[in-house]
Amino acid sequence: MVTCTASSKGGKRPGKAGAAGRARSATPKRITVASVVMEEARRTGLLDGDSTEHVSFRAPKALIDAAKHESGATKPTELGLLALAMLAQPDPAASYMQRTRGKLGADHELDY
Repeated sequence: MVTCTASSKGGKRPGKAGAAGRARSATPKRITVASVVMEEARRTGLLDGDSTEHVSFRAPKALIDAAKHESGATKPTELGLLALAMLAQPDPAASYMQRTRGKLGADHELDY
């Protein structure tokens, strides 16, 4: 699983009062690839509306377990939504490669 850390804003947790709440240091918030993908899908409106479509299929247990481990998903529904969100969003590297195929910089020379 690819993760990075970002410190929480303000350093205070809601609902923590008294010495016990003050004694704990703010723990870094984990930002995963899965959370970024789902936030992007949410931002672009892919998760708007009612969940009216039903998807059902069989898959090898090893594949499901590996995907859950890699993504951090704990439920099949989370895993399915993540997979669909990743497929539904364009890959910026692929679009760049398509736009620039066969084009070199003005000062680029090929040595044979």
